Amino acid sequence: MGTLDRRSFLSYGLAAGGGAALLGTGPYAAALVRSGRPRLTHGVQSGDMSADGAVVWTRADRPSRMLVDVSTRPDFRHFSTVRGPLLTPDTDLTGKVRLNGLPAGRPIHYRVRAADPHDASLVSAPVSGTFGTAPRTRRDVSFVWSGDLAGQGFGINPDIGGYRIFKAIQATDPDFFLCNGDHWYADDPIEPSVTLPDGRIYRNLTSPEKAKVAETLAEYRGQHKYNLMDDNLRAFAAAVPQINQWDDHETHNNWYPGEILDDANYTEKRTDVLSARARQAFFEYVPITQRPHDDGRIYRRIPYGPLLDVFVLDMRTYRDANGPDDQTTDDQGIMGARQAEWLKRSLAESRATWKVVAADMPLSLVVPDADRIEAVSQGDNGAPLGRELQIADVLSSIKKNRVRNVVWITTDVHYTAAHYYDPAKAAFKDFDPFWEFVSGPLNAGAFGPNTLDLTFGPTVKFQSVPPQANTSPLEGYQFFGEIAINGESGELTTNLHDYTGKVLWKVTLPPKRP
Repeated sequence: MGTLDRRSFLSYGLAAGGGAALLGTGPYAAALVRSGRPRLTHGVQSGDMSADGAVVWTRADRPSRMLVDVSTRPDFRHFSTVRGPLLTPDTDLTGKVRLNGLPAGRPIHYRVRAADPHDASLVSAPVSGTFGTAPRTRRDVSFVWSGDLAGQGFGINPDIGGYRIFKAIQATDPDFFLCNGDHWYADDPIEPSVTLPDGRIYRNLTSPEKAKVAETLAEYRGQHKYNLMDDNLRAFAAAVPQINQWDDHETHNNWYPGEILDDANYTEKRTDVLSARARQAFFEYVPITQRPHDDGRIYRRIPYGPLLDVFVLDMRTYRDANGPDDQTTDDQGIMGARQAEWLKRSLAESRATWKVVAADMPLSLVVPDADRIEAVSQGDNGAPLGRELQIADVLSSIKKNRVRNVVWITTDVHYTAAHYYDPAKAAFKDFDPFWEFVSGPLNAGAFGPNTLDLTFGPTVKFQSVPPQANTSPLEGYQFFGEIAINGESGELTTNLHDYTGKVLWKVTLPPKRP
């Protein structure tokens, strides 16, 4: 395999560490008054892979310098070291590095260390991880997706082995995992136990930050630290790279910009303030590419070789207010005008065989917010209204520009399903047929099924739902989806799995020519 291009790493390492002096005296010096070596507290993660690199993340127990050893060999016989950022209280001692200059389509091995900024001999024990760079040529590609973790008060239960679903996901050996939103439930405290309707007790590990709803930046940071208490999740995060997006529960249930909460659990009622804190914690704690020039944009395209482009949406940050969703004009919609134009343009420009749109909310399942509408459709089965107008425009653009092989995936509704959209059965007909696959939750209360709005002609081809609302993870109604693309034929197969990894339903789709 040989050594990596050391010059690529050297140029990046200087850029990452440029201008960052040793801590010396200042706001962080007091935190260094402890003996011994630094320690990495929450493992390692990687994400936002490209053909030549990925983002690597970690967190330390004190101010220190992040160092990343990188190799194409698992024994690290040949490796290069990237000098990463200082891990300081400004980011809750988290840090991440974008690795560049790596060979395409290869497994990459890395190990992260934290070095005392005053004494180079004081270095933490390394924590290792792996990821694969995206291919530049046709080959088999697979990924998994789901969302909703620690919801409805159901957290890390030691009696069932914690977040056990991550073992099953890892066993599918995916190229990457896409978290479709609701990484944590900032609005749902985790109690030591939950009494179920039949009298059984669901036990939880707890943490101080999960004892109440999150309002402060420290409490939002604590949401992700809680999840990383789970052994299965930490092992999974070290072994499988991620693509991350967010939805509502990273902040508050069903929030929208400008909302003033009517919630007695909160002293801070402004969702704009809460979401800013939640966004900061989100970018600090997941291995996502940070884009300062666009205000930390979450929506983005992740190219993964000639067979796959992933379009990650943000249907939370730019939406209009939740309401009846029956307006006859709607420029803002659920994505905002700028994001919707980006999606149409990017889909038209994509040359990948398959275009997977990761939507954090379903297109046609009715998701109510009390007497308002939280998602896209309102259930009237008629011509597009409200947020449906924006989706209709996107679907029409896909047809007009002859964009082939577009598949939509989502989570949100806490059950798993497959929907086929047919213009012949729709009130709105100006689109090409397509599939939408739903799968989740990872570890939360299970619900469903939701009412299906027929504006875009969806038909339920499969669904698995719990026997009653808010069924606990003890009952097994936890799901994830898998997409596998055959490198030779280009066929895309979707598998819907339960928490054990059992395939409940599958479909194979041949690619259509442009």
